[in-house]
Amino acid sequence: MEALSSQVSPGTVYLVWGVSLLLALVVTAVVAYLLRQIERTARRIHHTVAEIWTTGQQIAAATIHIPDLAITNRMVDEIHAAGGRILEAAAAIHEHAESCPGCPQCVLGRAQSPGGAP
Repeated sequence: MEALSSQVSPGTVYLVWGVSLLLALVVTAVVAYLLRQIERTARRIHHTVAEIWTTGQQIAAATIHIPDLAITNRMVDEIHAAGGRILEAAAAIHEHAESCPGCPQCVLGRAQSPGGAP
């Protein structure tokens, strides 16, 4: 070792030490930059995942009521059928009223008499 140290000048030692220190600083700076980029990317991923989670919850909240639509559809069908019967009854009343010279008295008389004979 002593023979090697006598061949290397102190200037060379300082130069190697300075280059090594500079190289370590450059590597540290590059690693810090890359870690910052990783952190930014992780934050973007976290934000995107949070948006996906929120959207998924909204979809789940909206679709939980889909079975209720079957009940609503049945009720609409019943209302539609009742509306059809009301329309038929109204058409029958209208037809009777046009052909009966005693209307509306005959209808009022039917409502008062138990048999409802015309």
